[in-house]
Amino acid sequence: MSEHILFLTGKLAEKQCQRVLSNMQPDFTYTVHQIGVKVAALITTDMIARRLHDTFGADRIIIPGRCRGDLDALSEKLGVPVERGPEEVKDLPQYFGHAAQHIDLSEYSVNIFAEITDAPHMTLEQVLERAIYYRQNGADVIDIGCLPGTDFPHLEDCIQTLKQEGFTVSIDSLETDDLLRGGKAGADFMLSLTQDTLWISHEVAATPILIPQQHGNLQTLDSAIEQLQKQNRAFIVDPILDPIHFGFTESVARNFQFRQRYPDIEMMLGIGNLTELTHADTTGMNALLFGMCSELNIHNVLATEVSQHARTAIREADRARRIMHAAKQHNSLPKHIDPGLMTVHETSPFPYSLDEIKALAEEIRDPSYRIQVSEEGIHIFNRDGLNSATDPFELYPTLGVENDGGHAFYLGVELARAEIAWQLGKRFTQDQKLDWGCITDHNEGSIDLHQFKPAGTTLKK
Repeated sequence: MSEHILFLTGKLAEKQCQRVLSNMQPDFTYTVHQIGVKVAALITTDMIARRLHDTFGADRIIIPGRCRGDLDALSEKLGVPVERGPEEVKDLPQYFGHAAQHIDLSEYSVNIFAEITDAPHMTLEQVLERAIYYRQNGADVIDIGCLPGTDFPHLEDCIQTLKQEGFTVSIDSLETDDLLRGGKAGADFMLSLTQDTLWISHEVAATPILIPQQHGNLQTLDSAIEQLQKQNRAFIVDPILDPIHFGFTESVARNFQFRQRYPDIEMMLGIGNLTELTHADTTGMNALLFGMCSELNIHNVLATEVSQHARTAIREADRARRIMHAAKQHNSLPKHIDPGLMTVHETSPFPYSLDEIKALAEEIRDPSYRIQVSEEGIHIFNRDGLNSATDPFELYPTLGVENDGGHAFYLGVELARAEIAWQLGKRFTQDQKLDWGCITDHNEGSIDLHQFKPAGTTLKK
């Protein structure tokens, strides 16, 4: 027996909801019921509790996505599970497709080493503050970066303080003295050792991360790998990812070749050479780089946030690793899993056509302005008619708010958002901020993914 679902909506959306569900040809039966409110966005759970006297034999009830209130209390009162659907009726097909997949982003298989690149020039308090920030954004290891020819008298204090605060720590330097000091202070990892400096790993317990003795020559890693394997010592290898026009393509091939030669050795990918040294949005770069990690079973990355354009790179890396892990687990493309990396564009930016907006405008009988966006531009309408433009300034003379500063300010903000959404191909919803994906949702009530443990790999020390 198929599930029966009750869809609650407003008067204006009732016919459209019926039409969308009919076109879906769902594998469930349904009832669409409007509860006497014109606009669905104005419905609240308290209102539903007062007005809904028949649940129509439903196994569950789906209410508009912008409906405010306590779903648990409403479910208990009605005796039927209640859940919020999508904010737009047009998104019901995607909503049911997504719900059927049950995509889980709580797991990942790549550890993020977040480097504090200028630690010698920072106070102990500043290092700790930066470490806390990185951890909040998804970092698993705090990498203390040393600078060539720069004194670092508080190196030991930095590492010991971070360890006392529960951080996993790595020391990053090409200077043997820095690596020895860091290892003896309790660092969990050392970046970066070569065959010539491998002796440092015999002096301290920190897990060594190896790089080629000669840049680009994988054979210079073989002896060091053999030594560490004979000692049954944990280690990680970083074949080095080079910046674009300075060996990038060859270095991608080199990482692939190393994985072919050593299928089971733990690897690291230094993604900062791409995110920092390419002036392009880092969300897309992180998606591709973590796709590479997923295909090559690379379980560690070294990430940085030095350049202003890369200031959310750690957070993006965290989201990218979860998306790629989920895609791999489902043997699927990394599509329709999570919109966190879709910061500029969206998969379905314009849910309503101009004809549909015109039809809705004809139903409006009150003076309140509605604003919507279609491929053709920006549309604002109330009972007095519909006006459209691609430049909000063209709409101002039609609004009649010259003597109402507050209303003019509100409409100005909303029309500016609508213009940005139309220009970029983003979803616009009146009275809501534009969605910029994971680069802003960290501080706006998004799910805390960092309560979860990694899956498929663990930090080896």
